[in-house]
Amino acid sequence: MSDTPTARRPARRRPSIAGQVLLWQLALVLLLITAGSVVAVRTLGQSAEDAARERALAVARTLAQAPGIAEAVSSSDPSARLQPVAESVRHENDVDFVVVMSTAGIRFTHPDPGLIGGRFVGHIDAAVRGEAFTESYTGSLGPSVRAVVPMFAEPGAAPGATPVALVAVGVTERHIDSLVWDDIPLVVLIAAGALTLAGGAAVAVHRRLRRQTLGLGPDELRRMYEHHDAVLHAVREGLVVLDGDGRLMLANDEAIRLLALPADFEGRDVRDPELDLDETLAATLAAGHTVEDELHVAGDRVLTVNVKATERDGHVLGAVATLRDHTELRALVGELDEVRSFAEALRASAHEAGNRLHTVVALIELGRPEDAVRFATGEIAASQLLADRLTTGVREPVVAALLFGKHAQAAERGVHLTVTADRAPDLEAYCEPGDLVTVLGNLVDNAIDAAASAPPPRTVEVTVEAGTGPRPELVVVVADSGPGVDAESAARIFERGWSTKASHGPQGRGLGLALVRQITERHGGAITVAQRPCQGAEFTVRMPLDTMPERP
Repeated sequence: MSDTPTARRPARRRPSIAGQVLLWQLALVLLLITAGSVVAVRTLGQSAEDAARERALAVARTLAQAPGIAEAVSSSDPSARLQPVAESVRHENDVDFVVVMSTAGIRFTHPDPGLIGGRFVGHIDAAVRGEAFTESYTGSLGPSVRAVVPMFAEPGAAPGATPVALVAVGVTERHIDSLVWDDIPLVVLIAAGALTLAGGAAVAVHRRLRRQTLGLGPDELRRMYEHHDAVLHAVREGLVVLDGDGRLMLANDEAIRLLALPADFEGRDVRDPELDLDETLAATLAAGHTVEDELHVAGDRVLTVNVKATERDGHVLGAVATLRDHTELRALVGELDEVRSFAEALRASAHEAGNRLHTVVALIELGRPEDAVRFATGEIAASQLLADRLTTGVREPVVAALLFGKHAQAAERGVHLTVTADRAPDLEAYCEPGDLVTVLGNLVDNAIDAAASAPPPRTVEVTVEAGTGPRPELVVVVADSGPGVDAESAARIFERGWSTKASHGPQGRGLGLALVRQITERHGGAITVAQRPCQGAEFTVRMPLDTMPERP
C-alpha cells in the first residue's frame, strides 16, 4: 500500500438555483403532460366505446322496425332473405356484426356465413322479455360492445308483447381501439405543443432567475447571506442601500443608530418627512450621485457621507451610502481650533511682551524708573481686569478661557472684542460647557471674520446674560460691525452648506451655524439673526435652562 496521501477531490459544485428550478419544472411539466395524455387516451377510449354502444343500439332498433324484416323471419328460408340486408346494414353503418336470430338464439345472419344456424353467444333473456339492452361480451368475433333489440310482428307493439325475433348489432373492441388510435396523433400533437410551450416558459424563468441569482447555487447564496449579514453587523460605519427612486432598501445597525431610523424604514422614501432626516442629507442620498466625504447634520450628530451609484449592464440600480460619525472628530477639530487660537494669542502676547520689556528696559536706562513701573503695571492690570471680569461674570472656566482667547485673536486682527457677562446665569453648575463652546466659538469666529472684512471701527460685542422672562433661560448675543446679513441670506444662513465664505479644506464651509441651530433646538431654544441699525449683524441665542441637562 502506497504511503503517498490521496489527493482530495474537489467538491462537486451543485447546480445553481436556476438550474434546479428548471429541472424541477421540466420534470413536473413532463409528469403533468404524461398524466394528462393518459387521461385523454382513456377518455377517448371511453367516449369511443359509448359512441359504439349508442350506434349499435340505434342500428339494431332501426333494423328491427324496418318493413319486411319481421315477415322475412317467418318465411321458409329467413337466412336467404335477411343475410344480404344484414350485411348491407353492417357495411353502411360501420359495425362489425349484424345478427338476426330467433327468440331461441338461433342465428339467421352472421358476417361469417359458416356460423349461420348456430346459437348466438351472449345474453338474450332481457330481449326475449321485450326489453332492449347493451352489454360488453366476448362472442364469436372476440370482445365486443353489442346491443340486443326485440323484433315484433307489428311495429309499435304494446308493452309486454311477445317478440318474433331478436336483432343483435355489435362493434368489436379491436374496432374501437382502432378509432382511438386514429385520435392518438392529435393527443400527441397537443401534448408536444404543451410540452414545448411549458419548456419554453421554464427556460425563460430559468434565464431570468439565473440573472437575478447570478448563477449561484443554494449553498453559495446561503454563505453569501451569512457573510453579508455578518459584515453588515460588524462594520462600524453606517451603510445604507437605496433603490433608483430613493427608497431605503437596507440599513445596518450603525446606520439605523446614526439616522435614528424607525423599525419600518424599508421601502420608505428617504425624503419622507416622518423619517425626520435633514433635508439636505435626504436630498443627497436620494439623488444617488457620487459624493465623497461630505459633511451633514443628522440630529445632534455631524456625519461624513459618501455616496456611490450602483450600476449593472449600464442600468442604474440605486446607490450605496456610507456614514461615519464625525461628531467626535468635529469636537476634536473645534478643540484644536481653540488650542490654535490660544497659541496664536500666546504668540501675539509674547510678541507684545517683548516690545513692552524693551520699553521698560529703555525707560530704566533713561533714568525714568517710575515711568517704567507705571507702564508695566498698567498693561498687567488691563489683562488681569479682563480675566477677572470673565471668570467672575461667566463662572465657567472653559467658556471664560474661550472668550479670553477670542479676545486676543480679535485684537491681533484689529477687531475690538468686548464681553458683557454681568448678568450671566450660573453656567458652571447648570449646563454642558461643550455645547456652549460650540455655540459661542462659531458665533464669535463668524463675527470676527465679518468685522475684519469691514472698514474701521471694527468691533464685536458678546453678551452672556440671564433672560428677563418668567422662565429661566440663557441669552447669548453676538453683534459685529461687519457688512450684515440681508433678508434673503437670513432665510438660508442656518442651512448646512450655505456660506458667504469660500470653501477650504476637507471640513468645508456652512457647518458652524447649522451646528449652532442644531444644539439650540436640541435644548428647546431658538436662534435669530437681525440687521443692526447702522451696520453689522446681531445673532441672539435663547436656551431655556430648565431643559438643559444639569451637570453632576
